[in-house]
This record gives sequence, structure tokens and C-alpha cells, in this order.
Amino acid sequence: MEQTNYETATFGAGCFWGVEAAYRQIQGVKSTRVGYAGGHTTEPTYREVCAGNTNHAEVVEVTFDPTRVSYEELLDVFWANHDPTQVNRQGPDVGTQYRTVVFFHSAEQEKSALAARDAVQERLPRPIATQIVPAEPFWEAEDYHQQYLEKRGLSTCKI
Repeated sequence: MEQTNYETATFGAGCFWGVEAAYRQIQGVKSTRVGYAGGHTTEPTYREVCAGNTNHAEVVEVTFDPTRVSYEELLDVFWANHDPTQVNRQGPDVGTQYRTVVFFHSAEQEKSALAARDAVQERLPRPIATQIVPAEPFWEAEDYHQQYLEKRGLSTCKI
């Protein structure tokens, strides 16, 4: 039996429901989980994150097979599915939990994320606000948030 070495990628691009839905459609993505990262509170709840006191971002943790989909392809989905020039918001969603952020899990991911950011910046009139930072502890969101749109027969919540 062939064993696959899966990798992890973590992205924050506004409300995690739509971000997760975008990644779940990609061949080579084994699984996704929505949650919180980048803050100072352990085991945060949705209510705490939304109150704005934890500094956590809503994120999607993507487990993927790098032989079927590259990290660079995952970055393409990230850049295409939100406005990386908005600071602490995406459309009507406002707060630090909606910030644009790439949490990298290796030096290779950091290098790829920085190169992708620079390439995307060339096409945008405003500066990119996306943070590219080392991965921090991931706190899984409550079960009702997992695959939220899919459970409701929706495929996206793009603005």
C-alpha cells in the first residue's frame, strides 16, 4: 500500500466558511478544518474570537497531498478568493479575526508565500496587507462551523 506524506497549510482570508469551501473543491486536498490561530488565548471560542479580545484570526487548516496539488496552487486559491489589500476586514466582516494571513509551516512555504505575494502585488493598485508569519497553534472551531456551507447545500459565500 502506497503511503502519502501529507502536508499542512493554514490560511486566513476573512470568514472561514467560504475559505474552507474553496479549498474543499480542490483535487489533492485530503481534509480541511476551520479554526483560530495567531492570538494569545488558548482554546478560544467563536464568541470570544468575535468579541475581538483574543487577536485570533479565523483560519482554515488544509491537509493536502503535494504529489497531487502544490502549495503554490493552494496559494493561488488564497489570493483569488479574497481582497488581500483590506486590513482587518473582508467586505462587511470587520475585525482582526478577518485579517488576511498566511501561516507558513516550513521555510519552503514561507519562500513560496512571499514570492506569490510579490507577484500578486504587481497586479494590484493598493498595497497587500496580508501577514506572512510562522504557523502558530491551531485551535479547531466548534463542530457546527466545520463544513458549514456544505452542510447547508451552499458552495460559496463570496462577497
